[in-house]
Amino acid sequence: MLGRKVTLATCALNQWALDFEGNLQRILKSIEIAKSKGARYRLGPELEICGYGCGDHYLESDTVLHSFQMLAKLLVSPVTEDIICDVGMPVMHKNALFNCRVIFLNGKILLIRPKLLMANGGNYRELRWFLPWNKPRVVEEYFLPEIIQSVTGQETVPFGEAVLATKDTCLGSEICEELWAANSPHITMAMDGVEIFTNSSASHHVLRKTYLRTDLVKSATAKNGGIYLLANQKGCDGDRLYYDGCAMIGVNGHIVAQGTQFSLDDVEILTTTQDLEDVRTYRVDKSSQKLKMANEVYPRVNVSFTLSSADDVYLPSVQPIQIRYHTPEEEISLGPACWLWDYLRRSSQAGFFLPLSGGIDSSASACIVYSMCCQVCSAVSNGNQQVLEDARRIVNDPNYTPKDPREFCRHIFTTCYMASENSSQDTCNRAKEVAEQIGSHHINLNIDPAVKAVIMIFKLVTGKLPQFTVHGGCRRENIALQNLQARIRMVLAYLFAQLSLWTLGKPGGLLVLGSANVDESLRGYLTKYDCSSADINPIGGISKTDLRNFIQYCIENFQITALRNIMSAPPTAELEPLAEGQIAQTDEADMGMTYGELSVFGKLRKIAKCGPYSMFCKLIHIWKTICTPRQVAEKVKHFFRMYSINRHKMTTLTPSYHAEDYNPDDNRFDLRPFLYNSSWSWQFKCIDNQVTKLEST
Repeated sequence: MLGRKVTLATCALNQWALDFEGNLQRILKSIEIAKSKGARYRLGPELEICGYGCGDHYLESDTVLHSFQMLAKLLVSPVTEDIICDVGMPVMHKNALFNCRVIFLNGKILLIRPKLLMANGGNYRELRWFLPWNKPRVVEEYFLPEIIQSVTGQETVPFGEAVLATKDTCLGSEICEELWAANSPHITMAMDGVEIFTNSSASHHVLRKTYLRTDLVKSATAKNGGIYLLANQKGCDGDRLYYDGCAMIGVNGHIVAQGTQFSLDDVEILTTTQDLEDVRTYRVDKSSQKLKMANEVYPRVNVSFTLSSADDVYLPSVQPIQIRYHTPEEEISLGPACWLWDYLRRSSQAGFFLPLSGGIDSSASACIVYSMCCQVCSAVSNGNQQVLEDARRIVNDPNYTPKDPREFCRHIFTTCYMASENSSQDTCNRAKEVAEQIGSHHINLNIDPAVKAVIMIFKLVTGKLPQFTVHGGCRRENIALQNLQARIRMVLAYLFAQLSLWTLGKPGGLLVLGSANVDESLRGYLTKYDCSSADINPIGGISKTDLRNFIQYCIENFQITALRNIMSAPPTAELEPLAEGQIAQTDEADMGMTYGELSVFGKLRKIAKCGPYSMFCKLIHIWKTICTPRQVAEKVKHFFRMYSINRHKMTTLTPSYHAEDYNPDDNRFDLRPFLYNSSWSWQFKCIDNQVTKLEST
């Protein structure tokens, strides 16, 4: 009788680039848990042995060497006995580096399966380091390094695109990008009888992305049936991306198991027990598959091992689950907070310092830190020993247990309102109220003495005293005086971050947080080297529109009622003199566009890949009920002038959580130049010609 009941495990692991020993321990723990749940196959994330985000460390032979050293430890560990283990690491074959799965059982390597399709757009540069395996359904001999030969007794193993044929079923591998491609390998594998598909991923979080990833897993088995396991990296792997876990399992077009998307657990295992006869029954009437079956045959690696169990042979039919999707506001609350926790605990710092202005952006950054504190307290109450140990180390108290988020926030978070003569009492009060309600240690200071001291140095050298426009100065004087205030705030932020704990007799320093949103960065509406310059920025990839929605979420879910006044106040930099004690400067007036318009510009510029002319052509339709073609033309021209004039600021952007695909992060995600001819002469002529045609019809 053919085998029926199989128990399979996939996982989400918080692996850290080049943390070989830590990564090894998390892999072993995941295998141990998988076995305890009865699994006979365990799948891990992409490149889990070395960590996915090694970047140019892949070009170093050390990375490959240390990966093999860890593989040797896995092969000899008793934990890996009697379970097929599928792990990821870089492998050198014929002087080329490949992103591979190494599949082994009981101390013997069964197959090394290289990645076929490279992720090479947006945040990814895999072709910089790896070659794709361009020999479909071809297997070659791979000569193992001596360190592996000595533990397996094997000189060579199969290397290439093959599938595993156990005594009771057939398994085929995909690696991350291959699921997202139009010609995914699982299509042809299904036609050749593969029943279980596995995908090891390092898929980062972007707002609203989970729907697409889930649909891909469901559709992978909807046409031809099968069991599909997705493993994923989780956590901050050492850079701007946050990998959001959410391992999942699909069967015959349904999701039957889903892991948490955001979690402080370093190791999360997802198992399923399924009846292989459900797959076979689903396929039995697929005539299109039968007609093509013999055309594309995969090499099979025969494995003398069974995945199925003879116990309780009959199982219920496929039981779909209700898929959990977070709202964008929940994603902002959870994703950047988990990213901040990883960064804090791995950087050996004692907390965060945030210049809190009383506006939406800095308040959103503060709320994300508070959300992090909530997650830490929740994880500790649920018995997460690693989070408890990390929290105790951060606060330098071996007996401390974080229970209340506000109390923990006071230990690790310092906020600071940096007033000037141009600041209003309203923003000061709003910042203080927010700090009180989240529990941060709050500082009020005045930057005027420092500003005046620098201005006097300038006067002493030049004999000139710059003035604001309202006091008779020119535009250059006005901007210089605004920038001076902004930059002094950055200097003071770092001074207090480094020494505020010292003044209290406590060890360590604080990480400075930034709070420039993605829209303002795209437009360049920030001062270069002001307090937008920080160590890390939790909101640097999030639009103003989403941040406003997040603030409303925090009012409702965290009961931070002080945010209500922030929501109703106009965004302002407060760098120009007040008019009778009231704000005379607003962000939207300074920018010459609304935040809503800026968000549209950003999506068209980055996601739709629009230059000035194509952006104009799209917007005359999108805004046809509110703007004439000539008005649209002026808005587009203004955006591109400001975009190009300020593009140089992107070279110094604070590393930020990547949450939007129109992130302007220079030379990392956005590979456009930073020196432009800001007149865009030909492009603007094309727009003007089109306006003339439209007005004459």
